[in-house]
Amino acid sequence: MPQTAEHLTITRHGHVAELALDRPGAMNAVSTGLARQLAAACEELARDQDVRVTVLTSTHPKAFCVGADLKERNRFTDAELVRQRPTARAAYTGVLELPMPTIAAVHGYALGGGYELALACDLIVADPTAVVGLPEVSVGVIPGGGGTQLLPRRVGAARAAELIFSARRVAGAEALALGLVDRLAEEGQDRAEALELATAMAAHSPVGLRNAKRALRLGQGLELRAGLEVEDAAWRATAFSGDRAEGVAAFNEKRAPKWPGE
Repeated sequence: MPQTAEHLTITRHGHVAELALDRPGAMNAVSTGLARQLAAACEELARDQDVRVTVLTSTHPKAFCVGADLKERNRFTDAELVRQRPTARAAYTGVLELPMPTIAAVHGYALGGGYELALACDLIVADPTAVVGLPEVSVGVIPGGGGTQLLPRRVGAARAAELIFSARRVAGAEALALGLVDRLAEEGQDRAEALELATAMAAHSPVGLRNAKRALRLGQGLELRAGLEVEDAAWRATAFSGDRAEGVAAFNEKRAPKWPGE
C-alpha cells in the first residue's frame, strides 16, 4: 500500500521506491509543509535497506515542481524567512544525500527549486513538455537549493552561469542537448521510463549500487589520485560483502543472484 502524507506519496515497486510530489493546487510549489514532509520521507528511505533505487515523480499533469512557494514567502518577515531556511535546505539535502541511486521523472515545469530537486538526483528523465531552469535572479533571489553548485557540475561553469544569470527557461529537446536532462522519453512517458530504468538498476547488488554512488559523489572535484583513494575505499567496502560472494557464486552457477544486501 502507498504511504500517503498531505503533500507526498511513497509507493513501493519491488525494490524501487517512488516518491511522488502531490501538492496539485500549487503545482507542487515547495511550501514549509512540503519541505518538512520531503525531508522526513528521505530520512525514512535512507534507512530502508530494501530500497535499491528511488524515483522522484509528480502527480500533477503539467508540472514536476514550480519551485519555492512564493505566495507563502511573500507573507514572511525577514525573521520568519531565516527560521524557515533550515527546513527548506533539509528537503533538498534529503534528496541529494539519499544513499541509493535516484532518478527524477520530469514533465511540465521544473523551475527554480523544482529543477534543483531534479538536479539533486543522479539522473533526470524528462519528456518533451519539460521546461527547466533556475530563474531565481528574476525575482530577486539566487538558487538556494543547490543549483549554483549542482548545475556547473552537470554542464560546466560557463553554461551554468549563462543559464542562471539569464534566468532562461529551457524546453525538453534543448535541455537534452545541453545536458540539463539525461533522457528524453515520449510525451507522457517520463515516469514509466524512469521506473523501467530504476527496475533494471534495482536488479543489481544493493551494496554495489550504494557504494558506487558514494564513490561517484565523494570523488567529484577531487584530484585524480585522491579520487582513486575514494574509489578504493568503496571497492573494499563492497568486495568483502555478502553481495560480492553471492554475485560471484551466481555468475559461476549461471543463475540469477539473490542479493543478501550486506
